[in-house]
Amino acid sequence: MSSRRNFLQKTALGLAGSVAIPLLGKTSVGNTITDNSVLTVAAPLPCGIAGYTFAKFDLDKSIAMMKRVGILNLSLKEIHVPLNSSQETINAALAKFKEAGINVYTVGVIYMKTKEAVDQAFAYAKKVGVTMIVGAPSYDVLDYAEEKVKEYDMKLAIHNHGPEDALYPGPKDVYDRIKNKDARMGLCIDIGHATRAGVAVDKAVKEYKDRLFDLHIKDVSAAVKDGKAIEIGRGVIDFPALIKSLRKTNYKGVCSIEFEKDMGDPLAGIAESIGFFKGAMAGS
Repeated sequence: MSSRRNFLQKTALGLAGSVAIPLLGKTSVGNTITDNSVLTVAAPLPCGIAGYTFAKFDLDKSIAMMKRVGILNLSLKEIHVPLNSSQETINAALAKFKEAGINVYTVGVIYMKTKEAVDQAFAYAKKVGVTMIVGAPSYDVLDYAEEKVKEYDMKLAIHNHGPEDALYPGPKDVYDRIKNKDARMGLCIDIGHATRAGVAVDKAVKEYKDRLFDLHIKDVSAAVKDGKAIEIGRGVIDFPALIKSLRKTNYKGVCSIEFEKDMGDPLAGIAESIGFFKGAMAGS
């Protein structure tokens, strides 16, 4: 892995090149002719925020922070709009998101230990108007969840939670449970938790590409169980390698930042993390 200094230098060059492109004469989207050569600029991957990032804030303050950092795709957490909310309550929240220009693209993580919890999760997602749930169903309700996936024509992206999770420590633990189930059952890889479980996330993206629906993007201080959440770019995850894998596999989902450090005062860390991740995309 390149050192942080070398990577930042490469990123700066990538950003400088991106800024210079309009001055060179663009011939088509993403391609610029310079000295009889073609410079290809990859489109940025769509970025979002996982709602758990704002666990200590109400809906209005969460929206305000999203606008401050310029990220407008949200994985809605039931902290802000509870699972038992009426349609009227959900519509009022959605109106606030719409006014702020925020796209609620999924809901979750929703834990499902019973059939009743599965029913509630799918009914909630339908009320919110999304076509995917990020969830963590218990093994004994997986078959029932598959029935609901078919009934609602909705994706279920199962989230891994690291080595302390008895159900889904890493992506393989998800994949092995759903690989023979409906193709709308897949993965939301949390790259921080996966790294703590000893997984090389760039390789996991390639291995599970056909069932990879969503990503929670974070960094950790060490690739061990006790690794701590940290600003993106300060930890051990190889983001250039991850981004190359996402591009190579033509990943179509959202890269949602989930910031879990300083959760009572997260704005600076969120901004740094998003800035680094966007810089990594520009330099990779």
